[in-house]
Amino acid sequence: MTVRPLITEEQIASRIDGLARDISARLPPDFTIVGLLTGCFVFVADLIRALDRAGVRPQVSFIRLSSYGKGKESSRLVRLTGDIPEIAGRNVLLVDDIVDTGRTQLFARGLLREHGAAQVWACALLEKPARREVEVSTEFIGFSIPDVFVVGYGIDYAEQYRHLPYVGAID
Repeated sequence: MTVRPLITEEQIASRIDGLARDISARLPPDFTIVGLLTGCFVFVADLIRALDRAGVRPQVSFIRLSSYGKGKESSRLVRLTGDIPEIAGRNVLLVDDIVDTGRTQLFARGLLREHGAAQVWACALLEKPARREVEVSTEFIGFSIPDVFVVGYGIDYAEQYRHLPYVGAID
């Protein structure tokens, strides 16, 4: 399997700074980031540092959802595999690595609302508009990409490739 670079480390860093500026301008100053593990952990780490440079210091929590397992195709069934953080009454920025079918984001937004989030916005490093199966509104998007399977920058294929500092397509 070969990995073809799609988005460079430098492009990612620049875009995250832009996302942090956009988020700090649009969200209230007191919010909680809820990252969707495991793919978003690198993105969340860089995003919170960029938000700090923009003067924003959100609380950070994570939830673990699963829909892929070890395959390249979504099972279309999203399930919670951990606990929900205490977010009742909080403004929440849901952060994901990629919006593909939209099912994970829709499920996660519902969970956060059920647990009392005051308001929920969504941010994703990547989106694949061609794969959308359900309507979701992602307010902050890093990059739109074609319908290719990607790895790197925290995103895996069968728990491999998370270490890459860029986003690449598997050929």
